Amino acid sequence: MRWALIKAAVAGTTMVALAFLIPLGLMVQQTARDRAFTAAERQAAALGPALAITTDQDAINRALASTDAGAQNRMAVHLPAPTAAASAPGAGGTGGPGGAGGSGGPGGPTIGEGRAAVADVSTAGGQGRSFTVEVPGGYALLQPVAVDTGRTAVVEVFVADGDLTRGVPTAWLVLSAVALALVAISVLVADRMGARIVASARRFASAARSLGAGNLAVRVPVDGRTASGSPEELREAAHAFNTMADRVVQLLAAERELAADLSHRLRTPLTVLRLNAASLGQGDAADATRHAVSQLECEVDQIIRSARRAPEDAPAVTVGCDAAEVIRERVGFWSALAEDEGRRWQLAGADRAAPVPVQRGDLAAAVDALLGNVFRHTAVGTAFSVDVLATDSSVIVLVGDAGPGFSDPAAALRRGEGHGGEGSTGLGLDIVRKLAEATGGDLALGRSAVLGGAELRLRLQTRFDGGAPRAGRRRNRGALFQR
Repeated sequence: MRWALIKAAVAGTTMVALAFLIPLGLMVQQTARDRAFTAAERQAAALGPALAITTDQDAINRALASTDAGAQNRMAVHLPAPTAAASAPGAGGTGGPGGAGGSGGPGGPTIGEGRAAVADVSTAGGQGRSFTVEVPGGYALLQPVAVDTGRTAVVEVFVADGDLTRGVPTAWLVLSAVALALVAISVLVADRMGARIVASARRFASAARSLGAGNLAVRVPVDGRTASGSPEELREAAHAFNTMADRVVQLLAAERELAADLSHRLRTPLTVLRLNAASLGQGDAADATRHAVSQLECEVDQIIRSARRAPEDAPAVTVGCDAAEVIRERVGFWSALAEDEGRRWQLAGADRAAPVPVQRGDLAAAVDALLGNVFRHTAVGTAFSVDVLATDSSVIVLVGDAGPGFSDPAAALRRGEGHGGEGSTGLGLDIVRKLAEATGGDLALGRSAVLGGAELRLRLQTRFDGGAPRAGRRRNRGALFQR
């Protein structure tokens, strides 16, 4: 954003500077030209009184030398032709003392160094108006002056090319420096404004990232020194963000209360179930039932405690566990029920450590959901298998069975639809899918190539580069079925 503001400031200031400075520079150039010709007209007008008094060449020569242009040899006087009386012997001729040269004025001698053509001088004297003509090295101003009735002298003033541009380069340099200074100032102001806006936007983005990471206490300052200089729109967005964060905190608190209340309602049927289990007497089935009820009661208590606990009060946990160890434990738990129902089962690939970046409890819940689907949606006596496959970048858990499989795999993964069977909420596979996606992995449904029924493939990403399966990690799935 800062670069965008700087570019906009440079573009805008440059256009404004050019719009004003280019006409101003051209005006300075025209002013210098007009100044040079005005000075030449003053020099020519200075000889007017002398020519009105006398046309004596000596007197005109002295008047010519007294002017700046005459002293610099830039002025000439083209005298008119002498009258008959003046043409008598003894009258002054052409090229009197100090007169340089040449005839060819309006019929008379020329005093000084003339540069204009004879035709231009004759035109100026004949028409009685002044004008400029281009001569080598510059311009010549031809100014007619009436000396007496019917006779006109022409004063010629040379204006060099350098006089027309005197001071113009300096003026252009100053104007360019002013333009650059204006651009620099605009860039500085835009950079300071952009820095404030960017700082506010970065604070906003940092707060959003913190909120997304689970820090519900983060807020964006909307007043004070921290928010000074921020645009009104960003302050409004910060206020809306803070309102949203407060609302999220309220909703989460209400959701925790609701989860705790709903879980607490399970205590009554659990108490009845525990009393009934206690009356079963002795035996493996009775002991397994009591153990299962005890574990269920512990899980409900844990859910209530977790729901009542605020997120900031939650104990720190180490993210990560050994997937092989968790799977061995959960398969061992379900194996007792499998033996009671006459299900053959197999566990392969869980003999080596397979670390995954998920919490132990979350992975155990996911494995229970996968195995629970097998027991819930297949007939008693249906075999199942669990395979663990570790690669360089992921850990894959395959749960297959010999049941009928999925009639609609896509619908089974949609939250709330499930398999369509009685008692199915459709949330188990959705929980497993979210756990996989949290690591960058996925959950796929298909058909088991060995058992012929459904197969669920849970892939937990351990790092984000590809990797080939490690040799010897997967075993033959068709052998060593146990009872």
